[in-house]
Amino acid sequence: MNLALKDIRHNAVRFLLTVTGVAFLITASIGMVGLYRGIVSDALLIIEEVGADLWVVQGGRAGPFSESSAISAELDRRVEGVAGVASARRFVQVSQQFDHGGRQLRAALVGVDYPEDAGQWTHLIQGRPLASGHFEAIADEAVGLSLGDRIRLGQEDYTIVGLTRGMVDMSGDGLLLVSVNDALAIAQRRTSEEVLLARSAGGRAPAAPSGGSSVRQDSKIAAVLVTLDPAADPEAVRRTILRWGDANVLSKAEQAGLLLDQRLWRLRVQILAFTAVLLLVMTIVISLIIYMLTMEKVHEIALLKLMGARNTLIIGMIAQQSFLIGAAALGLGLVLAQGIFPHFPRKVAIDPGDIAMLGGAVALVCGFASLIGISRAMKVRAQEVLS
Repeated sequence: MNLALKDIRHNAVRFLLTVTGVAFLITASIGMVGLYRGIVSDALLIIEEVGADLWVVQGGRAGPFSESSAISAELDRRVEGVAGVASARRFVQVSQQFDHGGRQLRAALVGVDYPEDAGQWTHLIQGRPLASGHFEAIADEAVGLSLGDRIRLGQEDYTIVGLTRGMVDMSGDGLLLVSVNDALAIAQRRTSEEVLLARSAGGRAPAAPSGGSSVRQDSKIAAVLVTLDPAADPEAVRRTILRWGDANVLSKAEQAGLLLDQRLWRLRVQILAFTAVLLLVMTIVISLIIYMLTMEKVHEIALLKLMGARNTLIIGMIAQQSFLIGAAALGLGLVLAQGIFPHFPRKVAIDPGDIAMLGGAVALVCGFASLIGISRAMKVRAQEVLS
C-alpha cells in the first residue's frame, strides 16, 4: 500500500487546489521566459534571415539595430569594388504609421535593394516577392493588411503583393517591405507647409544635418548588406572598408551580440528576477502545504513509529507527496501554457531546454519543501500517539 497516494486520496480537494495554484505559477514562469525568448527571436529575425555576412554602417556607430545609422545611398557602389565582396545591398528600416480603411496601422517599414533583393528571404504564406521596384509591398499579417490591399504611403499608393507570418521587429510591429528607393521616397515625404517654407527660404543654405552624420537625413540608408565570396577573407574586407574612415563594419555575430548584450540585457535581468520571485513563491506554497499535511498526520506518524515502521517509510511518504505535487503542477502548467500563449499578441517561444531547466528547478523546490516536512516528522515521538 502506498501511503502517499492513500493520503492524497484522503485530501484530494486540497491536493488538486495546491496543484492548480502551483501550475499557474509554473505557467507564469514559462510565459516570462518564453516572452524573452520570443523577443530575442523577433530581434534577431532580420539579422538571421536576410543573409548578409557583413553589415556596413555609419562610422563610429554600431547601427542599425543598436543605434541610428546614416550612410550615403551610394556607399554600396564603393563596397562592391572591394576585393572579396560578391554583392552589396542597401538596407533601411524605419517605423511607419498610416491610415487604411479608417484604421490607424503601424509597421516597421523595411527597404530592400530590388532587384538584388526582392524579399525572397521572408516567410511568405500568400502572394509573391516584389516584382517591381516601385509601388509594391510585402506585409506581415500582424500589420492587419490583406493580399491585394492598396495603402497610401507618402505620396503614392502601394499594392500588397505578398503576406508573411512571424516577420516582426523587436517592438512586435509587423514588417512592411518595399524597395529601398520607395522607402527613401516615403521617408522624404514633406507636407505642403514644409515645401512652402523651403521655397520661401530661397537660396539660403539648409541647416546642417543632426546626429553627427555628414549625410542628409532625407537621403540616408541605414546599412549596406555585404555577401562575401566563398574564398574571401572577412577580416581583409573589414580592414579595407574601415580604412575609409566614414564606415564601420559589423559581422552577423557582432550584430546579434549588440542586441543581446546591450539592448536586451536589462530585459534579460528583469525576466530572470521575476522568474526567481515566482520560484520563491512556489517554494513557499509547496513548503506550507507539505508542512500542514505533515502536521495533520502527527498522530498517524506516531502510530507508525509505535508499530515499528522505519524512518525511510515516513520519509518516502512525505517526499512522494511533494514530488507528486510538483510533477502534476508541471504537467498542468505545460498544458495551460500550450493553450494560452499562442493567443498572446507577442510571440512566446516555449523552448524544450527551458522546460527541462524549469523542471529541474521544480524538482529542487519540491525537494526543499519535502525536507521541511521530513524534519518535522522526524521530531514526532511514538508516545505522541496517546496525546
